[in-house]
Amino acid sequence: MQTARLTALRGRVAALTAVLLCTALVQAVPQPASAAAARYEAESATIVKGAAESNHSGYSGTGFVNGDNVVGSYVEFTVDAALAGTGTIAIRYANGTTDARPADVAVNGTVVSAARAFDATTDWNTWATSTLTTPVKAGSNKIRLTSTSANGLPNLDYLDFTVTSSDTEPPTAPTAPSCSEITENSLTLGWGAATDNVGVAAYDIYEHGNKFGEAPGTATTKNLTGLTPGTTYNLTVFARDAAGNVSSVSPIVDCTTSRSSDTTAPSAPGTLSTSGLTANSVGLSWGASTDDKGVTAYEVRSGGTVYKTVTGTPPATTTTLTGLACASPYTLDVVAKDAAGNVSPPSNTVTFTTPDCATDGGVPSGVATVSGGWSIPWGTYWMPDGKSALVTERDSFKVLKATPDGTRTQVGTVPNAVTTDGEGGLLGVAVDPKWSTNHYVYFMHTASEGNRVARMTYDGSTLGGYTVLLQGIKKSRYHNGGRLLFGPDGYLYVSTGEAQTPDLAQDKNSLNGKILRMTTDGKAAPGNPFGNYVYSYGHRNPQGLAFDRNGRLWEAEFGDSKKDELNLIKPGKNYGWPVCEGTCTTDGMTNPKKTWNISEASPSGIAIVRNVIYMAALKGERLWRVPITGDTENLGTPSAYYVGTYGRLRTVTKVPGQDQLWLSTTNCDNKGNEPDGSDKLFRVSIT
Repeated sequence: MQTARLTALRGRVAALTAVLLCTALVQAVPQPASAAAARYEAESATIVKGAAESNHSGYSGTGFVNGDNVVGSYVEFTVDAALAGTGTIAIRYANGTTDARPADVAVNGTVVSAARAFDATTDWNTWATSTLTTPVKAGSNKIRLTSTSANGLPNLDYLDFTVTSSDTEPPTAPTAPSCSEITENSLTLGWGAATDNVGVAAYDIYEHGNKFGEAPGTATTKNLTGLTPGTTYNLTVFARDAAGNVSSVSPIVDCTTSRSSDTTAPSAPGTLSTSGLTANSVGLSWGASTDDKGVTAYEVRSGGTVYKTVTGTPPATTTTLTGLACASPYTLDVVAKDAAGNVSPPSNTVTFTTPDCATDGGVPSGVATVSGGWSIPWGTYWMPDGKSALVTERDSFKVLKATPDGTRTQVGTVPNAVTTDGEGGLLGVAVDPKWSTNHYVYFMHTASEGNRVARMTYDGSTLGGYTVLLQGIKKSRYHNGGRLLFGPDGYLYVSTGEAQTPDLAQDKNSLNGKILRMTTDGKAAPGNPFGNYVYSYGHRNPQGLAFDRNGRLWEAEFGDSKKDELNLIKPGKNYGWPVCEGTCTTDGMTNPKKTWNISEASPSGIAIVRNVIYMAALKGERLWRVPITGDTENLGTPSAYYVGTYGRLRTVTKVPGQDQLWLSTTNCDNKGNEPDGSDKLFRVSIT
């Protein structure tokens, strides 16, 4: 009897324990419940063609907005959403006239309610609320009310904003892209429609990692114009829903525009002359070229390498060429180009030597080849003893030991690494500061489910073991980040790209578009600003990390189509993407310390020698030298070395105990188009 009672009691306890455990688990899992409404006062919003006033009663806050009685007056609110999904917008307004005061309501640039009616409210002291729902993305959202009639806007008091449901399911990938209606300057790209649980809002078209165009979610074609004749475009398509979820990438299609029927080249530019020569710049002027169709650009060249392109309608015939290396000889000419890509004969050449350097940081003074035979060497990290370095190859997944005497020895491969047929694969490498006792080395690589940070052992000759430290970093064909670096604090810093999903960069709960800071056992480092792995956010595709003599972190980042960036990274700061590319005036964004046109940079690795930042440029095919001004946060005048000499430059690394750099090329990738084994590793002396 006692045994039966004891058994029954144990059963009740077990059942109660199960209920409590299930309840605890449910409570522990984040639920997509509605949050309380957040209020945004109109007088604190962006006001165009209107003013904040307080001459009526019943308003909230310090006043309300009275818009001008014109078409196009607007008030723009910036609201924050913790989750992507459906948001409820409640607009409090007053309309003391009998006139209709309609307004377009746009969210993140898309009109979600056209000419929405804001009817009369008896008088200006009587307030009403107009409510609508709309898809929103995680992070910052712009909600704009724009008047559509000459009566202008109603008086606006505030906007209440709530995320009422979440949508985290991305669309399926678009299928079978193809090209048709190809001309010299245009083509029509088509694709198979994606599907989504809510609905596809838009399609994004990329060309070699840069956004090239956009189409509405109802379309499956896009006419691409303004193309160059006889040029191959490498195109992919992504689907995006209204909540900002982005599909995986479509298959790739290469489309080549027709060759132009215009075969007449412009005439040679007139006399080229120089003025205003400094250590890092020179003024240039030349006579205008003529062409049967019209000159579209001038290129300033040295030995066939383009230093600068001048465009316009018509393009100017003067420019200042900056970024020159001090105490260096130059021989330049200028050619003209037309829309068909025909190139004129060159102008006369000018020859000059820039004045001596005015710097205490040293300058590159000599280059020697360390070793050849490489195929897309991506990451380089020196061993603590300074006698050898580990080098990763992106597409072969090999890890090699390289020594100053030119020896290169494979020490292993990284398991589970895969390619993305773009910029993914085996990327960064880092050696544990305590390697002599724990023999740990770290890698970032693309795997089947995404990008990972993994740890292996290395005994000086062979890699072993494999432990995944961090998963959940979304991958894509491009924008995978990938740099690893140990900081003075002993923690591992990781750069991640936004995986061609720009909104992830602003989501502080996402691992993408970030600089991460983590422990050597895979946990978020203590003291991180948001209590997770994120150290800084708002990054597009960061690939350069280096600490200066004051322990400050510098970062180089690929822009999209406007500006590449060199940033000083501080914990918790927002570096802008996709709201800003380069310098901007948006509140809450941290501006870069220097920017470049993408044709001059497309930066990957950076390193610091004697308080000077060296930045390797891929598309720009040069090594940028950027001095730090003492111990301030300011940077001096950038100058460029080896322009076009060695091709695409990927990684630059300081040699321990030496005023030297190791510099690697990436000429075997799908943008360099050189055969495997063509890449090299160079030693650069700084004197």
